[in-house]
Amino acid sequence: MSVKTGLVSITFRQLGVDAVLDVMRRAELSAVEWGGDVHVPAGDVAAAKRTATASADHGVAVVAYGSYYRAGETAPGDFDDVLRTAVALGAPRIRVWAGAAGSADVTPERRDRVAADLRRITELAAREGVEIAVEHHPNTLTDTLDSALALYAAAGHPGLRPYWQPRLGLGPAEALREVTALLPALVTVHVFTWTADGARRPLAEGAPLWEPVLGALRDRDDAERYALLEFVQDDDPEALVRDAVTLRSWLAGS
Repeated sequence: MSVKTGLVSITFRQLGVDAVLDVMRRAELSAVEWGGDVHVPAGDVAAAKRTATASADHGVAVVAYGSYYRAGETAPGDFDDVLRTAVALGAPRIRVWAGAAGSADVTPERRDRVAADLRRITELAAREGVEIAVEHHPNTLTDTLDSALALYAAAGHPGLRPYWQPRLGLGPAEALREVTALLPALVTVHVFTWTADGARRPLAEGAPLWEPVLGALRDRDDAERYALLEFVQDDDPEALVRDAVTLRSWLAGS
């Protein structure tokens, strides 16, 4: 198996679907997570089908639908639209968020509600052959590794998969520890370089963190995984082209 390179479409919210695909062609990226806020809104099945066709025409694999469903917080019925859209898009997994508050701020009852909803939507998605993947993000129940692992254990469904991305200020050693702990379930990493205060930088400046992390993924041969670029400097398509070269060089071990 291998680590495939691609793009999170919300990197270019200012561009339409065809323009995103054109930038991906220039950057030689072959996989995409389409976002549910602009490019493929939840419930717009026609847009999902058009986007699926356009992606296939460009030789780009749809590897996820990036929803903004917040388990335990969003109205439960809203997931029906998310799932219908993902199926129409041909996405093998749906990215969701683990609640709407950080692990230090939730009651046990609220944590249980998030876990139960994750279990519910994962079961619904599994009936359609779709996985659920959870964003690792501040102000959710995946804001620390321990909280994330406890949440996955509480949800208790094999179709529930973790994503991973570095939190602001996270050091290389801690990043590698988190990624290693999430394997083998970890399916996708969102790849970007930010400073501790949130400024976006060229990906190459993040080599101390990303080379070991990607090496840990590259060295496994038990599943296909994805490294999806996100949040390039100045929202500039040219920055994506440069970052894609960097990402491929790291995955090649050079």
